[in-house]
Amino acid sequence: MVKVLARTARRISRTYGKGNDDAPPVGGHAAALAAFGVYTAAWAGAVRARGLPMPVRPEPWDVLLTSVATFRLSRLVSKSSVTNPLRAPFTRYEGQQGPAEVAEEPREGPRHVVGELLTCPFCVSVWTVATLTGASLLWPRATRTVTGALAALAGSDALQFAYTALSEKVTGDD
Repeated sequence: MVKVLARTARRISRTYGKGNDDAPPVGGHAAALAAFGVYTAAWAGAVRARGLPMPVRPEPWDVLLTSVATFRLSRLVSKSSVTNPLRAPFTRYEGQQGPAEVAEEPREGPRHVVGELLTCPFCVSVWTVATLTGASLLWPRATRTVTGALAALAGSDALQFAYTALSEKVTGDD
């Protein structure tokens, strides 16, 4: 069965992007999907092993808090200049992208897919929200504290941008 799946994956990978040089790597993305499946199954297993009940529905406040925290942590991991040591083995520095953010390109070869995932805030957010959701089921108070802190950081960032924009408007600096 594994040989059949591997053969099928190779065939699909060869034909998927035929003639298109910028087609995404199917095999690497399949491995990333499998890793994500294992990751989320591990969280689900941990919750089940503890015998914790699943909520009937998420509380709207927790959804909002988790959304803002996921946004901020995803940008921190994928774009922040201070987290570049996490991405450096998988990426190449291209330049500044914004305040305290960098632009990076994934390295070639086997590290490409990891580099692609680590530099994409949308990709990182999927892993982040899975982590925060699993953690909130296992450790709700601690996770709410962390998500609250990340939401406060996002609010602070918004205020920094607003202050800078207002200062430039008042002083006439463009």
